[in-house]
Amino acid sequence: MQYKVQDIEKKWQKIWATHPIAQSKQAGSGKKYYCLDMFPYPSGSGLHVGHWRGYVLSDVYARIKWLQGYNVLHPMGWDAFGLPAENDAIKKGLNPAVSTAENIAHFKEQLKEVAAIYDWSKELNTTDPSYYKWTQWIFLQMFKAGLAYEAVMPINWCTSCLTGLANEEVVDGTCDRCGSKIEQRNVRQWVLKITDYAEKLLEGLDRLDWPEKVKLMQRNWIGKSEGAQILFKAQVGDDIIELPIYTTTPGTIFGVTFLVIAPDHDLALRLVTPDRLKLATEYQEQFISMTGTDRLENMAQKTGFFTGTYAINPLTNKPIPLFLANYVLKEYGTGMVMGVPGHDARDFEFAKLYDIPIVQVVTSPSMPKEGISKEAYEGDGTLIHSGTFSGLELHSQAKQAVIEYLEQNNLGSRTTAYKLRDWIFSRQRYWGEPIPLIHCVCCGVVPVPEADLPVELPYVENYKPTGTGESPLAAIKEWVNVTCPQCKGSAKRETNTMPQWAGSCWYFLRYPHPDLSSKPFDEKDMEYWLPVDLYVGGVEHAILHLLYARFYVKVLYDLGFLPFDEPFTHLFNQGMVNRYSELSGHVEKMSKSKGNVVNPDEIVQQYGSDVLRLYILFMGPPELDCEWQDTGLEGIKRFLNRLWNYLTTEGVVLTENQQEDANTTQRVHLLIKDFQERVDRYKPNTAISSFMEFSHDATDKQMKFSRKSIEIIATLLSSMAPHMASELLEVLLGKKIEECAWPSYDPKITATTTTNISVQVNAKHRATISVLKGSSQNDIEHEARHAVAKWLETAEIDRIIFVPDRTINFMLKK
Repeated sequence: MQYKVQDIEKKWQKIWATHPIAQSKQAGSGKKYYCLDMFPYPSGSGLHVGHWRGYVLSDVYARIKWLQGYNVLHPMGWDAFGLPAENDAIKKGLNPAVSTAENIAHFKEQLKEVAAIYDWSKELNTTDPSYYKWTQWIFLQMFKAGLAYEAVMPINWCTSCLTGLANEEVVDGTCDRCGSKIEQRNVRQWVLKITDYAEKLLEGLDRLDWPEKVKLMQRNWIGKSEGAQILFKAQVGDDIIELPIYTTTPGTIFGVTFLVIAPDHDLALRLVTPDRLKLATEYQEQFISMTGTDRLENMAQKTGFFTGTYAINPLTNKPIPLFLANYVLKEYGTGMVMGVPGHDARDFEFAKLYDIPIVQVVTSPSMPKEGISKEAYEGDGTLIHSGTFSGLELHSQAKQAVIEYLEQNNLGSRTTAYKLRDWIFSRQRYWGEPIPLIHCVCCGVVPVPEADLPVELPYVENYKPTGTGESPLAAIKEWVNVTCPQCKGSAKRETNTMPQWAGSCWYFLRYPHPDLSSKPFDEKDMEYWLPVDLYVGGVEHAILHLLYARFYVKVLYDLGFLPFDEPFTHLFNQGMVNRYSELSGHVEKMSKSKGNVVNPDEIVQQYGSDVLRLYILFMGPPELDCEWQDTGLEGIKRFLNRLWNYLTTEGVVLTENQQEDANTTQRVHLLIKDFQERVDRYKPNTAISSFMEFSHDATDKQMKFSRKSIEIIATLLSSMAPHMASELLEVLLGKKIEECAWPSYDPKITATTTTNISVQVNAKHRATISVLKGSSQNDIEHEARHAVAKWLETAEIDRIIFVPDRTINFMLKK
């Protein structure tokens, strides 16, 4: 029977559209499984095969759990606010509301071809006022809890997107969206105190079943370190200025020969002597004028400026020069560092440039013979030239001893520091959730009453960014000018909008009940459905979305709104799909500019959805990047056609009165075992290999299957190729997939051991085959002949010598 792929797939997609399967039931309806994809932002280019890789993978596990009897929640929605959607709209010359709606409609049509069992009754859109009402509500809870504050501060400013960016959105000094240079600009901002949660964010990682790579990236970004804050002092004129400096190696204090402060530090010019003030001001202005990229580039070429001031080393009581220098950033630590050139490479380089003394205070047998004359020694060792601390091991002993001395003498204190900085939350763009705050001359900043939410984004014709530090919303007077909720006087709305991450920080909480109007989520839903059991998405979200979502959930937990403090129990990061580019000559990430994009719509039209689903899963371990090969589709097509053709051959499916051969039953149960074990290890590529091996065995041995075995085979296949599996069930058994259950193997049946048989031709070993112990000559002869076919092609067999469980020997006529 011919498999007409287009007709069959369209048939089943039409059926599933009107009678969807695997829809979630109410909270409390048995054991649950919440399977979630990172929802897409609907760009104008539509779905690509990279999207398919994640969506098909999650669908495999959602389908298996559904067939195992779980109440499955597998939803889909749209992360539609933010820079990507607005920039796309600007290119098209449309309002973002119009272009976003068009893009969503296109995405949704494409997603239907994936044939994932999404529960479309749970669909949500972050730009829907009924959704972002609660995004605004969550912000208000943070504001009321003191976790949101307003500040005019130097921020990362994208010169192309014309808006501020969070530190997490800057990659190597450029915008992570458009790649443009970032510069520092003082802009009024709303900031979230994510730093208050640094320790909780770290602690929670230890409880998560996440890839170690992602957990390490978050740990490094949070950047916890333990050390000491040492109090240096400098006298400028009649003023004594305290200089608190954080260090993770207080044991090297006797090797400090200079101090460095960031050029744009608030204390910088106060520390400069009058005769050097003009030159210092010029140095500072030059530094401030640099973009973020320029600063990073110039850090490699260290420059400094001597302030004319000396500080006192609190342990040696010796004066040490104080410099402004470009390799210290005021955002890190206290914006000042102690220079230990003997044991820090950056300080060594700076000391050489400015002829500053270099003192060795650590020694070790692993040091080079020339000591520190040519380079700094940064390893562990024993303290020398360090007063009463000499002889102590730097890390294991001196750190603790020096900290105790500092604390006893009020010269410093034990300190835990983090690299994590507060989250720059507001954006000077149009397409985002309005921040629900009001500025009143009399009352200050006042929250919009919850009863007045949502603060809806007004529809405007001119929404392009101004580049002035003000959102385009500031020009809409009728929207901006309002009455203060407290004093009833004249007031103005906050005109900055939220970042694109705001809606995605909590969307997983809304899916169980997206139409709930009285609150953002229901307590019973949270207790039943959350946390998410399997979360699938790219590793590029490790720092941004995943960190922000964890922060949101921890805040809501602390405020008493959630019964859990981590949103995603298990995270799986699918790898990227790369392809050879004729333009560059390299295998690389797909992009239009490189001419190596694969359009899944075209693949589906030519090969069908099942072939694409299987190929996506078969390309390699799903967590690794892989290379797209067009020829691979043909191999998958052949496999499916071979399986279909064999199973639909008359006589392959036994009647009710016929009994299945024991070897066939065992082979089916071995398939269940292999397939399940490989899927459980997140190796769907090898699970498909197991199915291919089974298909070869079935055709080579001409297996005949009971109706029960056919149902097992089709049910296993349905997790990856649902259209063909559904058609097989209907054609061969008159059943639907929703009437089936996920199979489990019988250990007693699979326990029968196998043995290797030597296949010989004229007493010479030519091949090895694996067979069931106790197999008869008749059981294995066909497979043995196939294994040595090239030696038998032109010869006539005289006799066959068979030794059970050991050898089969084909003796040829001479």
